[in-house]
Amino acid sequence: MPSINIDFVQDLLSALRLNDRPWSGASGGAPDRRLEEACARLMKPGGEASRIAAAAEALEAWQRLDPAQRAAFFRRLLDDLGPDVDALRGAYAAWEAAMAARRTEAPDAPEQESPEAAFARLFEAVEPRRQGLLRALNLCPGGTIALVRMREDLLAAAKADPSLAPLDVDFAHLFASWFNRGFLVLREIDWNTPAAILEKIVAYEAVHEIRDWDDLRRRLDPADRRCFAFFHPATGDEPLVFVEVALTDGVPGAIAPVLEGGGAMNPRDADTAVFYSISNCQGGLKGVTFGSFLIKQVVQELSRELPNLKTFVTLSPVPGFAAWLERTAQDDPLAADLRARLAAGAWREDEAERKALVPRMERRTAQYLLEGKRRDGRPEDPVARFHLGNGAMLAEVHWPADLSDSGIERGCGAMVNYLYDLDRIEARHEAFAKEGAVAAAPGVKRLLKSQEKAA
Repeated sequence: MPSINIDFVQDLLSALRLNDRPWSGASGGAPDRRLEEACARLMKPGGEASRIAAAAEALEAWQRLDPAQRAAFFRRLLDDLGPDVDALRGAYAAWEAAMAARRTEAPDAPEQESPEAAFARLFEAVEPRRQGLLRALNLCPGGTIALVRMREDLLAAAKADPSLAPLDVDFAHLFASWFNRGFLVLREIDWNTPAAILEKIVAYEAVHEIRDWDDLRRRLDPADRRCFAFFHPATGDEPLVFVEVALTDGVPGAIAPVLEGGGAMNPRDADTAVFYSISNCQGGLKGVTFGSFLIKQVVQELSRELPNLKTFVTLSPVPGFAAWLERTAQDDPLAADLRARLAAGAWREDEAERKALVPRMERRTAQYLLEGKRRDGRPEDPVARFHLGNGAMLAEVHWPADLSDSGIERGCGAMVNYLYDLDRIEARHEAFAKEGAVAAAPGVKRLLKSQEKAA
């Protein structure tokens, strides 16, 4: 497609019968007219071919905007493409009148619109007009992933301007339908997967960095390693979320052997599937749930392939623990002593020091996961919320388990196992959703009852 110069203003405003005030972004200049004109054509009735072409032109123009112009465009969508207030009031009044007429059931009342028809008009009037524009932008090939990228820009803009939050509601509403579980396609990723997809796996890995192609091969090629990803027909080869799996004999308590191993286990001899990395790939799909569906489907896939597998667990980071321990240390001398000893780092080389810290660290980690709460009563730790919300149980706590820079910085080196018990997933999910109940193994609960003593 030929390159396009960009500018934004009059045609869309007139097409939408908006006021004629000039549009000036943070840069002080008018955004590009070509995007403006393409959006104006999309908001008018037209043939399918012309609307597809207009959507493609608009999205290409969008790519050429700078951050200030994009923020200005979001502001226009929010301020000028909300519901038609007059139409909304009229539709609501008509619905009220129709409901009143049905209640009175007066035989001589004039014929009137049915409540069902009036409600349909009201429902249509409530929807912001910008949702119609977003749907129209989705007409062209590549439109879906382009809108996902657009929402990623919106989330960034909303950090500087929280008043844009209502616009994000529109994106989230549409994406919840477009990325419904029924549209997702599960694909296994292995060393023979096309390089373009493998490069994305490397780029999107969010838990344990993939350093190079050799590192990637260790995670994909051995017979005792698996990787699964969800894709969407409208986003092509862009993965939405992926999970990396190690097949092992027993439950591991540290990440290094998992990342450095591979090939040591015949899959038919393994009794445990370890989900050691789950990465969401598209920032623009924040809040759209994929991971829970992915884990449950992978459990089903692996159970069919390898009936010898009896245990399905994660080996998960505890990314909020370091910040929680720092806050706790302000009022708790024992926590302050523990934090100081961790920072001193002698435990890395001194085995006696490390052994002395193990019970204290595992107790504090359990305390954080079981008692650290947000205002809504849910666990403070985001990984805990994810797995407990999926119906998993907090099974074991390990320290030291992750000695990477990020593992130390965010979780003080702690990791945990969340157990996915196929017979109890749904019951635990319901208990967490309704009551915030944290399912934990007896051994984890006993850690809270242990006495902590300074080393």
